[in-house]
Amino acid sequence: MKKTWILSILLLLAGWLQAQEDMSVVWESRLSHQILWSGTGVEGETSYAASEKDMTLFDNATGKVIWTKDFGDIAPKLRKIDELIPFWESKTIFLFERKLGKDQIVCVDLATGQSLWTTDKYQDIGESSVTYIEEEDCFALTQKKSLVYIRARTGEELWSTEKFKGVVGQYYYDGSDHTMTMVNFVPGALEALFTGFKNQIVRMNMANGEILWENTYIGRAERKVISKEFLFELDVTNNKVFLRLNGMQVYDYKTGAQLWSAAFDFTPEKLVGKPVGTKLFGVYGAVAAPVIDGQDIYVLDMVSKSKQYVKKYDLKTGKLLWTSSEIKDARAIPGMQVEKGKVLLQIGGVVEVQYQRTYRSGDQMVTETAIVFENVKPYGVQAFNASDGTLAWESERFKKGITNAISFAGNTIVSSGKELYSLDIETGAEKFSVPVSKGGVGNAQMILPFKDDVIVVVGEKGVSTFNVSNGELLNSGKYRTSRLEDYIGDILVMKTDKADIGTFDLNTCKYKDFKARTGAITTLSNAGDFVYVYEKRTVTKLSTK
Repeated sequence: MKKTWILSILLLLAGWLQAQEDMSVVWESRLSHQILWSGTGVEGETSYAASEKDMTLFDNATGKVIWTKDFGDIAPKLRKIDELIPFWESKTIFLFERKLGKDQIVCVDLATGQSLWTTDKYQDIGESSVTYIEEEDCFALTQKKSLVYIRARTGEELWSTEKFKGVVGQYYYDGSDHTMTMVNFVPGALEALFTGFKNQIVRMNMANGEILWENTYIGRAERKVISKEFLFELDVTNNKVFLRLNGMQVYDYKTGAQLWSAAFDFTPEKLVGKPVGTKLFGVYGAVAAPVIDGQDIYVLDMVSKSKQYVKKYDLKTGKLLWTSSEIKDARAIPGMQVEKGKVLLQIGGVVEVQYQRTYRSGDQMVTETAIVFENVKPYGVQAFNASDGTLAWESERFKKGITNAISFAGNTIVSSGKELYSLDIETGAEKFSVPVSKGGVGNAQMILPFKDDVIVVVGEKGVSTFNVSNGELLNSGKYRTSRLEDYIGDILVMKTDKADIGTFDLNTCKYKDFKARTGAITTLSNAGDFVYVYEKRTVTKLSTK
């Protein structure tokens, strides 16, 4: 009996140890200086790490140091480095010495560490106010009173204009006539610089800065404060400019005349509280993007905090086809999908929060950068008839809780956090329900689609997967209390508050573990095969597979 008990314990330990397999080290590189700033380039290229005095560029494949230089040698005019901003597409890095009214900027060639140009001409410039125009290898620099256009490699100023206010957002470049169609915006970090700001969409001659036409747009164009993705899309098709921003706005490409608009002004204020010491903060995904279905477009119209509607338009003409009944008491509507003649709405649930804050930890001031997911009340699921906008059904099941809803492979799955529900899109009836607890990873923080037939449950303590057609548990991997850090392809990364990371293979839910020091910076590679960890003086490359 005793031997059997001991054997059972050993088997359990063996299974536990197998689950706790560490991530394998591809290489480890100890630098000659501490790491204050870091940046990871795409696989096959390079990355950097820097302290207040030195900077190192290293090869991603081998970890071999390509160069290490003292900032005093790179930029003799700078007495200190206050900020370092990479512009990967241009293969340059800006170094800043901040002085009141006398900022010094040095543009450095990333490949060699050589200074390309230095200037004190431009003030209050930061990452948020610089846009790299790849097609012309130029920078558009935003100042308080003007937009300046300079060559990336020389710093030569080509032109400036006071007619375009704010930062260059997403743009459409037309190589046939050297013009660019673009919108302006003011990042949160620059709000104090601009008064009397107005929304502009323009077409500009990039040879001289002349504005060929100008119009206004509705809403607030933004980039996410940490990950920097644009929160709007600009495209030109069939001589029409399509701006997807809180709906859809359409302009004539040749004249700039507005052809039609189905847009609204919405700011997700006070949906989520700001952490103490926050410098940068943004809430995203609170309103679902428009859905294009054939020649129709469905738009959520958040008229006010108390009045929201679904509207259906003809995509070609902008004609309003119908307006749904009022969606009452919805502070956020993160999900909208059109399936089988129904418009399905997810009311409340998970929204994305990005922030940067500074706080004291013991004797040190710590700067924390985070991308997390928070839950917004109230909750619900509704479906409208795509033909006329009448309410088809409303589920009472989710009044107490919801994380998110996904539709794929002809299935609509909703997570309450404790349960997975498959809903009949025609009637709202439950096809099946299954407790999330079967996966053994705590309540669901969110669910994700994987391949054609798998539901991924991102739990409080790991990841589990279920079959989308019948709710059968497929695989499970229990981890420590953590949150979603990143996912690419079949790799998903969970991260604890102490910066430990678990990289899960979604095919099996087996994970590899890495116990990092508190405050370590971890970056998943562009293909999801590797994780780069920056700790004090050491850079480690780990394999996720």
